[in-house]
Amino acid sequence: MVLDPFCGCGTAIAAAQKLGRKWIGIDITHLAVKLIKGRLADAFGKRAEKAYRVIGEPVDLESAMALAEQDKHEFQYWALGLAHPQAQPKPEDRKKGADHGIDGRMWITDASGEIREVVMSVKGGHVTVSQVRDLRGVIERDKAAIGIFICLEEPTAPMRKEAADAGYFQAKVVGASRHPRLQILTIEDLLGGKRIDIPSQADIRSFRRAPKAKGKAHTQHSLPFDEE
Repeated sequence: MVLDPFCGCGTAIAAAQKLGRKWIGIDITHLAVKLIKGRLADAFGKRAEKAYRVIGEPVDLESAMALAEQDKHEFQYWALGLAHPQAQPKPEDRKKGADHGIDGRMWITDASGEIREVVMSVKGGHVTVSQVRDLRGVIERDKAAIGIFICLEEPTAPMRKEAADAGYFQAKVVGASRHPRLQILTIEDLLGGKRIDIPSQADIRSFRRAPKAKGKAHTQHSLPFDEE
């Protein structure tokens, strides 16, 4: 059994998985958990998800609310990862207010081959239409393809209207699919399996991809991350 109590970016975890060893990884941040899950998926494919379980992540709305109250930034890291494994948190040293509530980003290569930005905002408290309007302003200012608004509370009718008024994103090629330019998803939506609406042919990448593991595949049921 390999134990890494400060597993960080998951080097020891990935090596143990490749060698067929049982392992336990522990880290205090949801960002580390998110990075390692992505690393295992890149190296071992979808079968990696069946080889481990995560202890300490919110599993329902109540535990998500508890995390949001306990630590705003950890809630944002977790929510971004829940929305998409390649969502990248913005640097925390950025000036407050400079991005009008933008908490994460990722980039897609659309059907035309153009690299486009997806901006993301996470709200763990009370939400208002002005916050959605701010996100719409960032989308238009930065010429982003899509904006994602993630919240704990149910959005109001004015919030949904503001999102609908933002229109659609469509790649500049014949027959490209349309996708809502501003999307609102609640944590309950995401926990229920709903995902952001992006082009299916998009190549999504915010972090460097881990190399594919070579040799015989090992998939042992192990315990990875514990937030305690």
